[in-house]
Amino acid sequence: MAAPASTTARLDALLITGALLGANAASYVLTIAAARALAPAVFGELSALLALVVIGVVPAMSLQTVAALRVTTLGPRPLFGLGLSVSAGMTVLTLLLTPLLTSLLHLNGPWPGVWLALSLAPMTVLGVCHGLLQGNRRFGALALLVALEGLGKVGGGLVGLFVSPTSTSVLAGTAVGSLLVVFTGWTLCGRPLPLRPLGGAEVLHTVQAMLALVLLVNLDLVLARHQLAPNEAGEYAVGAVVTKIAYWLPQAVGVLLLPRMADADERRRTLPRALAVCAGLDALVVAGTALFAPLGVSLIGGASYRAHAVPLWEFALVGSCLALVQLLLFARIASGDRRSTGAVWIAVAVEVALITLWLHGSTGQVVTGALIATGSLVVAGFVIERRNTLEPVAAQTR
Repeated sequence: MAAPASTTARLDALLITGALLGANAASYVLTIAAARALAPAVFGELSALLALVVIGVVPAMSLQTVAALRVTTLGPRPLFGLGLSVSAGMTVLTLLLTPLLTSLLHLNGPWPGVWLALSLAPMTVLGVCHGLLQGNRRFGALALLVALEGLGKVGGGLVGLFVSPTSTSVLAGTAVGSLLVVFTGWTLCGRPLPLRPLGGAEVLHTVQAMLALVLLVNLDLVLARHQLAPNEAGEYAVGAVVTKIAYWLPQAVGVLLLPRMADADERRRTLPRALAVCAGLDALVVAGTALFAPLGVSLIGGASYRAHAVPLWEFALVGSCLALVQLLLFARIASGDRRSTGAVWIAVAVEVALITLWLHGSTGQVVTGALIATGSLVVAGFVIERRNTLEPVAAQTR
């Protein structure tokens, strides 16, 4: 009996990992297609808006976590009702913030912000669908939904890019594509009818750590759009693709090891190996971008960026630090320790201060500010983890 269960577990892991990698790869396809099709100033605008999409799906990520943990006790219908409520709230909030976003990102009008809000609505509902499938251990269906969501968002965005080379058109296509996938997710979950929402307090608690991390991952791109000239912001967006590659490349390590981190002894054994694997994988990215930076810039941005001297290795190093930060943060979340969450928020504030007040004169200066903030956070994370590793040992000796 054990062999089939073990085989099923390995197959589930492969399916989930493949779906996540495929969805992330599809996002890079959209980014690279946009970099080649759009003028540098427009591409910088779109990249900043897509970074806000990533920040805006933090409630969806929290919904997935809560639904996966509580579906057996709360049931799918109250959780689905919670997903719809959070989705409506996110849409209204983003619409209210549209004038501010238009000014902050130097947009030509309100429509990019409107379509940003409309794209976040279906993505938030899909978050609770992911959690319901995950909590019921329907990993094959979860992998299918993740893959379809990636295809829907990217396919819709590519259609929008083909219809009109503007950020508004791309976001409109993303919103429509994601909305089509919502029906599939609802069907895979058994078509639950919403009841009075439950679990809202847990969502608010979970969102704190995830919001801090997602902000740190995407903040530099938004700050670059605000601080740099339009062409330089487009240049920075090209480098930020490398940051995302280095960040997402070892993602499967955290996904597979997070459940094992719930046990303190297991966490102490597995975390150093996980950090070493992440560092090893990303070392290849850093070395490759240092050796072949002009080729990398040309492959990502196309001929428009061929003459630009973008320090890709620094972008890769920022992504590597973020991957390590994510693992260290997961370890502290698993242990119930909130100090690392506070450290991430401090790093966010440090990055904002560095780039806003001092390091905003060029692409290289902005990425240096991001590297200082994330590198310092890695060091702080190691210190916190080391202290928490030694504390139980010290307690046992007493």
